[in-house]
Amino acid sequence: MNSSKPYIIRALHEWISDNNCTPLVLVSSKHQGVQIPTGIAKDGKVVLNISYGATKNLQLIEEGVMFDARFSGVSENIFVPMGSILAIYARENGQGMMFGENDDSPE
Repeated sequence: MNSSKPYIIRALHEWISDNNCTPLVLVSSKHQGVQIPTGIAKDGKVVLNISYGATKNLQLIEEGVMFDARFSGVSENIFVPMGSILAIYARENGQGMMFGENDDSPE
């Protein structure tokens, strides 16, 4: 079977957004394929705001999360593979889900 992680991330993103909260993802910046601006990660991790208001062209696809966003006034193309996403949660109350390191692997 395909990994359930992309489906769970899409569902939680929708649920968090529908409750007027801000969806955030915790990303391992050391994971292969992560495309983020240099210098925004700390201790090998970064928290990204993936709300519709903070992103442009947001796509939650099977391979990962991609969007355009501004960092220090500069527009950047962001891509985080599914395997790099460690958690998705609401900024306002912390509700969401953490993932294990192998949660993106098909069974």
